[in-house]
Amino acid sequence: MEANQKTLYAYQNEEELQLAHSIAASLYRYDQVENDRIPTLHDLTEEHVKQFWTRGYLVVEQALSSEEVNRSAEAIMDILSGTSTGSKIQFVKPRSELKTPEEIELAARKISEFVDHEPRLRAVAYQPDVMEALRKLFGEEAIVAQDQAILKPPAGGAEKPWHQDMAYGPLAYDKAVIGMWFALDPAELDNGCMHVIPYSHREGGAPHYAVRDWQLCDRAVQVEHDIAVPLKPGGVLIFHGLLHHGTPPNFSAKRRRSVQIHYAPQSANKLSPKEYKRMFTNEMTNAEC
Repeated sequence: MEANQKTLYAYQNEEELQLAHSIAASLYRYDQVENDRIPTLHDLTEEHVKQFWTRGYLVVEQALSSEEVNRSAEAIMDILSGTSTGSKIQFVKPRSELKTPEEIELAARKISEFVDHEPRLRAVAYQPDVMEALRKLFGEEAIVAQDQAILKPPAGGAEKPWHQDMAYGPLAYDKAVIGMWFALDPAELDNGCMHVIPYSHREGGAPHYAVRDWQLCDRAVQVEHDIAVPLKPGGVLIFHGLLHHGTPPNFSAKRRRSVQIHYAPQSANKLSPKEYKRMFTNEMTNAEC
């Protein structure tokens, strides 16, 4: 399948493809890149902890070894092939229409709930260095609140619009959750690396709308403050659950696979439905997107 055929396969038609290009150009910028990086999780200091709560994120250059990266990538491909069972897969097309491994990979958007079924990915979620870093950040023990692998296949991996993770029900806690976004492939400017708005978590919860996804209103995104966070395989972005972040589409011929684990402090409780609506919807304000 040629690259342009793959792209049209992923976006269904030329109109969808053009819209994706327009979104990538208008809602993301690529000239501001995060260069402040911690070498490893072992190097996390109290000053970094303060920086995290002030700025909303930290970047660690090498959090997983090459062996951990390879095992994790193999686990994801085994889940897609059906060799590893129990995890959930979200496809952008009906599974019955997907006949070849290439078609399956092109249509796979997300893998989730793998921690209890796939030991290679469970090892990442509970890696000792990760859990120790979270103890430093939370000041208490951490629990896994959600596990997922976000996939952007070559030539058409879709955008994940700007959002706050705590606006999603499983992560709606009364204390901040922390996301750990591990790159398994080079996450670069042209294949959908993470983008963040520094300090945006300090504004609290913001209304989300069902547009292209459950997302912040496009008009509310402070695109001028967007910082791109390219990562090498094994690197991790550690970010506050209220930080505004998103990823543009992948129009390149490269894979962009990642594992994202969300953690909550052990003492956290889930938000009441009323508090959730107040923080993350427009039900009580009638604000429009």
